[in-house]
Amino acid sequence: MRVGVPKEIKNREYRVGLTPDSVREFVSHGHEVVVETAAGHGVGAADQDYVDAGAKILATAAEVFETAEMIVKVKEP
Repeated sequence: MRVGVPKEIKNREYRVGLTPDSVREFVSHGHEVVVETAAGHGVGAADQDYVDAGAKILATAAEVFETAEMIVKVKEP
């Protein structure tokens, strides 16, 4: 399954749907993960942290929603 993690857009929302450790767990079970660029900045996770965990970084939320079969977010879209 391809899992997508868009950047949160609500005011004062700094959390992220999946941390790099969570991405690593998904990938270890055979899933693909796509993450919008800068999605983890609010929790101190750089794009490279996600890449190192096995995720692919996409430029926009639209790309994440278009590519993923399942979306993981903190707040509703």
